[in-house]
Amino acid sequence: MTTATIHQYVPKSTQKNYEMPIRHMDFQFDARELDDTFFRNTELASAYFEALSIFLTFGEDLVIDTARYHRQFVKDPELKRLVTALIGQEAIHSKMHNEFNDVLAKHRFPVGLYRFLADKVFEHGFKKLSNRMQLSLMAGIEHFTAVLAEYMMKHEDIFYESMDEKQRALWMWHMLEESEHKDVAYDVFQELSGDYALRMRGFVLAAFTIVFLIPVAASAIPVIRKPRNLISLRYWKDVRRSLALLAGPKEGVYGSTIKHILDYARRDFHPSDHDTSAYLEYYKEKLLHPETGLLTPYMTKEFVPGKRA
Repeated sequence: MTTATIHQYVPKSTQKNYEMPIRHMDFQFDARELDDTFFRNTELASAYFEALSIFLTFGEDLVIDTARYHRQFVKDPELKRLVTALIGQEAIHSKMHNEFNDVLAKHRFPVGLYRFLADKVFEHGFKKLSNRMQLSLMAGIEHFTAVLAEYMMKHEDIFYESMDEKQRALWMWHMLEESEHKDVAYDVFQELSGDYALRMRGFVLAAFTIVFLIPVAASAIPVIRKPRNLISLRYWKDVRRSLALLAGPKEGVYGSTIKHILDYARRDFHPSDHDTSAYLEYYKEKLLHPETGLLTPYMTKEFVPGKRA
């Protein structure tokens, strides 16, 4: 792989005025507390996020491996430091979601089957790609998680329709950190490549996974867990509502964010074009306040790479 910088690129992620701490969490998930209709009291739409949680761990591991490999070629010292922070944040994400997924398995979610399938897709598919292509895929995956994070920050009320505090904390913590590091993978790609056609190929692969593969997997979950759903009128009403919540043009997770998703196709696109700094400040106060923060009881430690005392 040729990794030499072919142009002078100034990464925008290094110009941000906030840090990217690696936060160690311990949610101590309890199967007795799980709300399996967490997302707006739906079966199918909730199943999408449960499937996302399972597949995310493999995507995060790919991001970690790709970022770790390419870090050695990054010339900008501040961007290199942020890559280290990205790796640390994604490693904790993977660990916490795996713990959450173990709880899902106790509620008849097909976690073992989907881990097996995801392993085959990543080990025999994505990880067989060239390093250049994996770098592009990493940037594409991070774009989709940034879009999802911004949607969730703009629709905070969704998290409070359930009494499942730990699942709420998991997703809000993940949302916060995805928004914190949303520029980093893109800036690494731009510094080391900047090839527009390659960037778009990675975007298409990421879209295939998040907009096609995971929804297909999610669609089977309610039937695997409760086969009687196939003949349940109540469940088919749930399907109709769930599809609107995921794909509806007004407030659907992906239906209402399609312009943001496709904005990636602009040649001069950058993740910072979608400014979430005000949301970050709001959520840091809401989630991390020493006395009242939602995440405070679950955070065991944090540190900023390269800036330890």
